[in-house]
Order: sequence, then C-alpha cells, then structure tokens
Amino acid sequence: MSLPASFADLALAPAVLKAVAELGYEQPSPIQAQAIPHLLAGRDILGVAQTGTGKTAAFALPLLTQIDVNNNQTQVLVLTPTRELAIQVAEAFQRYATHTKGFHVLPIYGGQDMRAQLRQLQRGAQVVVGTPGRVMDHLRRGSLQLDKLQAIVLDEADEMLRMGFIDDVEWILEHTPEQRQTALFSATMPPPIKKVADRYLVEPAEVKISPESSTGSNIEQHYWMVSGTNKMDALTRILEVEDFDAMIIFVRTKTATVELAEKLEARGFSASAINGDMNQALRERTIDRLKQNKLDILVATDVAARGIDVERVSHVMNYDIPYDSEAYVHRIGRTGRAGRSGKAILFVAPRERRLLYAIEKATNQRIERMELPTGDAVTKQRIDQFNQLLTTTLTEQRNKLDFFYELLAEFSQTHDVSAEEIASALAYLCQKERPLQVQLADVHAAQDRPRRDRPERGERDRSERSERGDRDRGEKRERRERGPKRDDVPMDLYRLEVGRDHGVKPGDIVGAIANEAGIDSRHIGNIRLQGEFSTVELPTGMPKETLSHLRKVFIRSQPINISLDTGGSGANHERPKKRHPKGDRAERPARLGDKPAKKPRKPKKYD
Repeated sequence: MSLPASFADLALAPAVLKAVAELGYEQPSPIQAQAIPHLLAGRDILGVAQTGTGKTAAFALPLLTQIDVNNNQTQVLVLTPTRELAIQVAEAFQRYATHTKGFHVLPIYGGQDMRAQLRQLQRGAQVVVGTPGRVMDHLRRGSLQLDKLQAIVLDEADEMLRMGFIDDVEWILEHTPEQRQTALFSATMPPPIKKVADRYLVEPAEVKISPESSTGSNIEQHYWMVSGTNKMDALTRILEVEDFDAMIIFVRTKTATVELAEKLEARGFSASAINGDMNQALRERTIDRLKQNKLDILVATDVAARGIDVERVSHVMNYDIPYDSEAYVHRIGRTGRAGRSGKAILFVAPRERRLLYAIEKATNQRIERMELPTGDAVTKQRIDQFNQLLTTTLTEQRNKLDFFYELLAEFSQTHDVSAEEIASALAYLCQKERPLQVQLADVHAAQDRPRRDRPERGERDRSERSERGDRDRGEKRERRERGPKRDDVPMDLYRLEVGRDHGVKPGDIVGAIANEAGIDSRHIGNIRLQGEFSTVELPTGMPKETLSHLRKVFIRSQPINISLDTGGSGANHERPKKRHPKGDRAERPARLGDKPAKKPRKPKKYD
C-alpha cells in the first residue's frame, strides 16, 4: 500500500491530529507511516526498528485514537524494560492527548511508592505504562485489572530479553484477554523474541526499518584513539572546542558518573551525574534541568540514560566504549532524533579496536578518526568567546557602564596609565581562573598502527568464527544456572533470601538487580539457586545506598534481603576459586566438614 505523506492523511482522531500539529510534527517517519495504518485497522504489529526512529508515536497515536475516554478502566498496557523508558512513553501519551478530555495515563515501576500507585490505579487510567516486575506485582495484588484491555505493546523487547524479563513478559501475556491487539517492537529479532511473536501475535503485519536508516545517517560519528591516562585531558579539550548545546557523556560504572561529573564541574563545566543510585525524584529533576538549559552535560550509564529524549542534546560522548554495538546504537540515539542532526564521539583504547570494528560492521557505517584539538585551537576558542562576551556587554549593557567609565577615567588620569593598560589588568583579573592563553602539554594518542578499513580476510574470518562460536556456546549454556561473565572485573558474593522453593529463576534475579540497581546485566556474575536462598556475584564496591534499596526489592512476592555472603551459605555452595571454561554445570555435593546452612532470616515486610 502507498505510504501517507502527512499525518493529515492518517485516520487519526481530530484531537490527536491537533496535538501533533502543535508539536510541530509534519511528516510521519518511516516506522510511523508503516505502522499507524495497521494499528488503526486493528492488526497485530511486529516492528523491527532501532531507538530514535519515532516508534513511540507509531503505537501511541493510533492506540490513543481508539481509546474510550468515558471508560476509566485500563484499555492499553505498554511494557518497557526500564523505569526511564516507562516515564518517557507515559509523557509521550500525555503530550499527544493534550486535547483529549478525560484521558489518563499512569506509569508504574519499581522504586516508586506502591501506595501512591495503588491510589492512582483505583482512580483509573486508560493507559498503563510499566516495567514487567511492577506490572506483575499489581496483577497478583488484583490492583491492575485487564478485563477491558484492548491492546498491549511490548516496547524494546530485545532489551527486556537481555535484562532477563522475557519470562515475566510471557506470564503477563498469559494474563491478558485473548481478544486483544498486540504490538511488539524490537531493535533486533533474536530467536527467543521471534518465539514470543509467533506464539502471541496473530497474523501480524511486519514493519522493518533498515539499519542504514535507523542508526543515524544524520549523526556525524568520530573516534579518537586514546591512552587511558589522557582521557580526561582529551575530553576537556574537546569540550572547549566543540560547539555543543547539550551533551550526554557515557561511562560504564555508576562510580565513574559521579567522579567524572565532579571533575568537569571543577573545570568550569555545568555537569551532573545520573545513575541507578539516584532516587527517581532526583533523576527527574536532573533531566528537567537539562531540558530547561540549567545544565549542559549529563554523565550517565547505559541503564540510567535509557529513555532520555531531550531535544537540545546535540552531542553524545562515549567516554567508555560500549561492549556491544547495540548499546552504541542506543547511546548515539540520544541525539539526532526526529530528523535533527547530531554528533557522536567515541574514545577507543588500543586494546578496544575489535569493538570499534564490530560497531562499524553492525551499523554499516565507517566511523572517522578525529584529531585532538591543539592548545592553539583551545586558545583561539577562548579568545573568540571573550570577544563575543565583550561585544554583547557593550551592546546590551551600555546604559550600565557610565559609572565604570567615569571611575576608570579618573584612575587613568590620577595614575597616568592608558585605558588599554587598565583594560588589560581587568581582563587578566576576569580570566585569571581561565587564562586565554592556553599552555597545554602535548597529549599524544596511543601509538596506533595504520588503520585498515577492515581486518584482512583471514583475520576477519577467524574473528567471525570465534564470535559465532562464543555466541553458540553462550546460548547452549543458558540453563538454570548462570555462567561467569566475560568482563574480568573483581566480584563479591551476595546472598539473597529467595530460592527454588519460591519459584525463582536466574532471569528473575538478573531482571530485578539490573532494573532496580542500574547494573548492566553483563556485570552480574554467577547465580546459584538453592532451596531457600540464592547467591549472586556482583562487582566489588557496591554502594551502601544501592544495597539498602535492593533489600526492599521483591522477587516472586518475596523480599530478597540481599547481604554480603561471608562464606556461610551452606554446604551446597562454595565460591569457586577457578572457573571451568564451560561454566558451572552442576552444584557441588556436600563434603565432610562443611558448615551447616544458616537458617534463613525472617524477611521484613514492605509495601
């Protein structure tokens, strides 16, 4: 069928069209032009599209058109992998419903007061947007009723799979009416997601946006080959010279967000951290400051930045390179959205060249190497800014300068110095903390061998065979117990007061920790399930605030009461000193002399 050239060509409700026009939307994006007609016709949708392609509007606009505002019962349920994305989707529904009287949307997610959610659900909301764990909690309580559900949306299904939520998603789907419309959107289509689609979607219309158009052809991409000790100096130079409106800087760990933000603040930049340790209210305030031009730089982890859509973000800086190309696409998707242009810069250490090649292959785009700005370039930029400030002051504040003119004229006459000499002294005082003449030591990039467009054929074939082998072996190891992670980071062992007797699976633990603590699932180590408890390896140095929050988290209606394991978790668990390359395939039987298992502590009661 022919695609609509404008939103006016779509059969959307007049109130929705009015809101779309006020938001400045003129032409539907490819995913919107293809998906909206099918959803308006009542068909199921299987959409493959990367972040930043406009898929939220692709399902929100047609589903909002079909909402019965006279009925306060839940008619649309949207499942998202993270709380940030849930908030973003709920906000989008609210924007599109500006002129739809009687419409209510409610985001529900972990870390938010359960009692407040219960009150809001009791009042009613036609659209509920939530994370799988919290949606399950409300379904078990009976506080979320889906009897009148007309449609369910699975947003970023591959991310829900990666975070261990796919079993929860299937459980929720089983508790929805059979006669309902289903829309599944995913950046990729791995076998488990395809299996869900085949089972729960009825003759879906398939909508696919090619990677070439979805990975940011309007985003200028560059990398710099850097040695680790010089990254902060390199970042400072780039920030000095780049003409950016707002920027998101990505790092791997929550600790790094705070450390880097503090260093940038000390160097005169308006920066703030955002990570999983921050409570939701503080996160939302930080993002609002970015939107309102009160903040210029956000230092974030992948999980914390999920779902951030701020129009003024012109640059994305990958201070730490992501471990997979999908994360890179999600990161740079924070800029260049809705047709706007953007710029992405990637720091690459010499040992990370392979990751750079993998990103280029996955995105089908070459990332150009950039030269680090010189000291002269930084000096020129500071002088230009100084001159602009002088010009603006002389133009806009002229009526306030008379007093200073007379004061300095008298000083010039009394001390017999020229106006230029006085101006020089004042300029020095003004710029003493940020000198206009920059004396920077040379920052040399790591010695980089001449870069080939791609590895030689034999090297590439070996690499691809190795990657396929690793992936195949990883899929075969996807059993009840979770194997060791590829990242060689120090780990501590923690005990959770939930286990097999409570119906817990490794995916439940991964999902709860990844979503509630903001820890990427690849940094969650070996998980071992016992009857009344479980153990999990997490990165060393977990913040006290994170652990305090996790103790209040429920898995399968049980509080996990996480605590550092001191070696007394019973005969069925002994922390391995050396892992077998094929992973832990079975639990070790009890041995003579093992300490008896601790009696599980009585869990505290939480709302």
